[in-house]
Amino acid sequence: MNNTTRSIIAALIAVGGIAAATTASAQPRRGDSTYQQELSVCGRNQQDRAACIREAGAARHEAARGGLTSAPDYRRNALARCSLQPPADRADCEARVLGGSGNTTGNVDGSVMGGGVIRESVTTVVMPAPAVMPAPEPAPSRVPPPAMAPMTPMAPMQPMAPAPMPAPMTPVR
Repeated sequence: MNNTTRSIIAALIAVGGIAAATTASAQPRRGDSTYQQELSVCGRNQQDRAACIREAGAARHEAARGGLTSAPDYRRNALARCSLQPPADRADCEARVLGGSGNTTGNVDGSVMGGGVIRESVTTVVMPAPAVMPAPEPAPSRVPPPAMAPMTPMAPMQPMAPAPMPAPMTPVR
C-alpha cells in the first residue's frame, strides 16, 4: 500500500469515529432531563451560579455511574434522632417532627433556601385545681385617718398689671 491509500484509510477511520461520537452524544444520556432541570434553576436561586452548575454536573456524573439513590427519608431520620432523647422528652420530640398529636399542635415555617426551617410546637397543659382551698386571711384593721382642720376661705385674687416692655435695642456701629 502506498502513502496515499494509507492516508485515505486513516481519514475514513477518523470520519467514522467522529460520526460515531456525534451519534453517541446526540442520544440523551441517563439523567439529562434532570440535569437540564437543575441547570434551569441555577441563577434563580440563592446559590452561586458557578457552584450550582458544578453541583448539577457532579450529580449528573454520579447518576451516570449509578451512585445516586432515591431521596432520603427525612421523617424517619428525624424520628431516629428523637429515639436518642430521654424518655420524658421523646413524645414531645416526635410531636414536633410529626406536626403535633394529642394536645400538642405543630407549625413549620421557613425553608432551607430562606435560611432555615423553624418548627414550633405548643402543648396545652391543664393544671389541676388544688384539693383544698386555703381559708381567706382576715382583712387588716384600718385605723381612721386623723381629722383635718376646717379650711378657711381665701381672699379673691386681684388682676395683675401687665409687665413693662423692654426698651428697643439699637444697633451698634
